[in-house]
Amino acid sequence: MSDVTSLSATEIAALIADGSVSASEVTGRFLDKIAAEDGDVHAYLHIDADGARAAAEAVDTARAAGEKLGPLAGVPVAVKDVMTTKGVPTTAASKILEGWIPPYDATVVERLKAAGTVMLGKTNMDEFAMGSSTEYSAYGATRNPWDLGRIPGGSSGGSAAAVAGGLAPISLGTDTGGSIRQPGAVTGTVGAKPTYGGTSRYGLIAFSSSLDTPGPFARNVLDAALLHEVIAGHDRRDSTSIPQPVPPVVEAAREGARGDLSGMRLGVVREFGETEGAEPGVIAAYQAGVDTLVKLGAEIVEVSCPHFSYALPAYYLISPSECSSNLARFDGVRYGLRVGDDGRHSLEEVMALTREAGFGPEVKRRIMLGTYALSSGYVDQFYGQAQKVRTLINRDFTAAFEQVDALVSPTTPFVAFPFGSRTGDPVQMYLADLYTIPSNLYGGPAISVPCGLSEGLPVGLQIMAPTMRDDVMYKVAAAFETTQTPLVPPTR
Repeated sequence: MSDVTSLSATEIAALIADGSVSASEVTGRFLDKIAAEDGDVHAYLHIDADGARAAAEAVDTARAAGEKLGPLAGVPVAVKDVMTTKGVPTTAASKILEGWIPPYDATVVERLKAAGTVMLGKTNMDEFAMGSSTEYSAYGATRNPWDLGRIPGGSSGGSAAAVAGGLAPISLGTDTGGSIRQPGAVTGTVGAKPTYGGTSRYGLIAFSSSLDTPGPFARNVLDAALLHEVIAGHDRRDSTSIPQPVPPVVEAAREGARGDLSGMRLGVVREFGETEGAEPGVIAAYQAGVDTLVKLGAEIVEVSCPHFSYALPAYYLISPSECSSNLARFDGVRYGLRVGDDGRHSLEEVMALTREAGFGPEVKRRIMLGTYALSSGYVDQFYGQAQKVRTLINRDFTAAFEQVDALVSPTTPFVAFPFGSRTGDPVQMYLADLYTIPSNLYGGPAISVPCGLSEGLPVGLQIMAPTMRDDVMYKVAAAFETTQTPLVPPTR
């Protein structure tokens, strides 16, 4: 029991299933570790200790009764605070939702509960998922367990740090422009973005509705695939949900773990090789990763995706435009924070005062950008043009996947950077998602797996696959993982 927090989700589930340890003991150990160590990391915004203990006791009761348990039954999980949780505070790390307790669960949370997982609590994030460092949380930054003076990535930094720091074996995040893969890369964890529409957005507090995608963090590829399988599948409450069977992601991860990629063609994107600003250590680790894929039997093919270089500016027109529409609901009238409602201010003044007090600087920046891009006389010039670029990027992916089974690239151009080093220059912050954004605009699945170290900090290898071929990325990721030494943060 002393080292249960260092075990994988698969190992924990096996111990619970054979009665070697109870779900209640496992949950208690994680809660104790969170109490002892999360003051330094700040991965969590809210701990649901009573709910976690009750869920664990239910698993123990079911096991004692001889009921068949699911593959993740009794395994603790952390959930990003952008997903609604019935009876548990959900704030999207914003003051404008401080104290809000939802009356319903997000679909992915419902499915976690149905699978018998134990939700420990809600994790910190960039406010409304807008950021790449978790420095834009209204409740303070999360720290990277590898170096407490550096960022854990974002916007799902709390979920990544919880897994990296042993404060949860698995967790859920959301990926809009790289917000699962980039934190996974800089914390040395596995982070996967499923095909858009493969996991339900019902119950997510919306940022950019055509991009937001829930997905897993884990310590290894198989655990990520197991969690992916639990939360995925069609949901009639989400109009963008894909009415198709979940790809065989767990089977693919197990097949990949045999370490054989013979017959697979993997593409490297020529235009990514022309990127300026990528750190030499990151590129060296990535190139070593490509060499490893060759040793596993894969054929490497260079492909051209000429419009990928326009993905970053297109994303920063599309996502702010959608966010300005989605966040209009936070008006101080229906729910959440209300400022100035003292009988002396008009409705418009109450709205303005509420938004001024409730939204942080990055959220305000993106709302203003999006509102301008959608304004009369500019919508065709900016938002319309960005959507045309999105179409061209989709064509690039389609053409590439006619030549190869999957694409590989670095996950992020640099390792975890020190706090405050990029907040003064939003463009430099946005570059963190340079390699990840194209997959969001396309809608296909992508995963980041640890790929060694640069200057003592983790580097990620990204694998991108065609839409609804999530199994392909898991196979490649699992095969690559067999060649890597697990990354563990230094002891604090």
